Amino acid sequence: MFLLWQDVSEIEKKIEAAPDSAYEIGLTIGTYLPFVVLVLVAYAFYYFSRKSRQD
Repeated sequence: MFLLWQDVSEIEKKIEAAPDSAYEIGLTIGTYLPFVVLVLVAYAFYYFSRKSRQD
């Protein structure tokens, strides 16, 4: 779902125009990092809410 919000063609154009491989790596990390952080935050909410119900 997150990938649908992003303009994939824009990312592909940036990768093609990248000056070196370090830029490509940074672009990839910057693209997926918000999604990973969102998943971790959602899991933390789930874990702590489940833990508080068991007490």
